[in-house]
Amino acid sequence: MFLNDIYQALDPIALQLGPIAIRWYGLAYLAGFVLGGLAAWAIIRRWRLDITQDELVNIVIGISLGIIVGARVAYVLFYGAGYYLEHPLEVLALNQGGMSFHGGLAGAIVGGAIVCRSQRISVPTMCDVGVCVAPIGIFFGRCANFINGELWGKPTDLPWGVMFETGGGVYRHPSQLYEALLEGLVMFLVLFVLSRRQPPRPQFTFLGTFLLLYGIFRFLIEFVRMPDAQLGYLFGGVITMGQCLSLPLVVAGILLLVLSHRWKRPQVGRLPEKDAA
Repeated sequence: MFLNDIYQALDPIALQLGPIAIRWYGLAYLAGFVLGGLAAWAIIRRWRLDITQDELVNIVIGISLGIIVGARVAYVLFYGAGYYLEHPLEVLALNQGGMSFHGGLAGAIVGGAIVCRSQRISVPTMCDVGVCVAPIGIFFGRCANFINGELWGKPTDLPWGVMFETGGGVYRHPSQLYEALLEGLVMFLVLFVLSRRQPPRPQFTFLGTFLLLYGIFRFLIEFVRMPDAQLGYLFGGVITMGQCLSLPLVVAGILLLVLSHRWKRPQVGRLPEKDAA
């Protein structure tokens, strides 16, 4: 169980400065935003979009705030199981964990769109740029989940099983690393290859591809990942909340790819004064 040896040697706290603990989870978010911003700038230059570095920084800040708010709100609504109705102040206790990817995605789109509209930058194009680099953040985030020993999978006797501290003393699927591989590395490589073509592929191509692949990968991984303890399996033990939230992403991804093929709208940066989308 080589992965188990690695996990047992890891500490969720990366650095301790007196009473201040810097955790790998926070560093993962920071790395995702910074590296994602740098990768987005590379795509903007490759596609020759009329967007400045300052504007991109503003967009990244808007997306970052949207992710944090959206991920927390969605977790409270979909995964809280009524707990936060009894403990409303704990909604703000981000240090205790509890973030939903699906809510973070919605928050990122809303936060980024607000900034884009204020700067007359095409929202569909920035969505396409954003999802090309989003797998970087997903990769780091899932690796941090592994270090934290959370969101682990079902029991397994495979040679890469891991005995997590809160996992009941049995070897389990490192489902966090499955997600880091598929939703992070594989999706990044697919979108990176698609983004290399000149002229760029039409608007919504990348967003549609991202939603489709993420929805499929997340739905499949949920079969070896334990559902949230407070929810368990839904609809008579058939499906998890993660799968329920992923199916609409698959449908939306297919729809966007169809529309992208029909509309063939070119990628653009800045919009004329009269436009706001």
